[in-house]
Amino acid sequence: MKAVKFFTAFVLMLAISTATNAQAARSRIQEKRIEQGARNGNLTHRETRRLERQQRHIRHERREARADGVVTSRERRALRKDERRANRNIHRKRHNRRDRI
Repeated sequence: MKAVKFFTAFVLMLAISTATNAQAARSRIQEKRIEQGARNGNLTHRETRRLERQQRHIRHERREARADGVVTSRERRALRKDERRANRNIHRKRHNRRDRI
């Protein structure tokens, strides 16, 4: 019985860890998209700064969520929501026909 509980707890911790790692990977991809947009002129300096600030905020929230050792479903939901919003913002800013001069 103890072995089953231990195994279940281990699998649950692994699933939570994988979810937060996937979010971190998504964040890295978004940061690369921001860098690309800034490099090729699709993003103005102001747009780049704002998008980078948004990414810093997400990283800060992720650190706070992990601080107690458990990322709750509410925290994961909030992180996903912020990531989706950031993703939309990156797309909109890169395709708004404003070029860096």
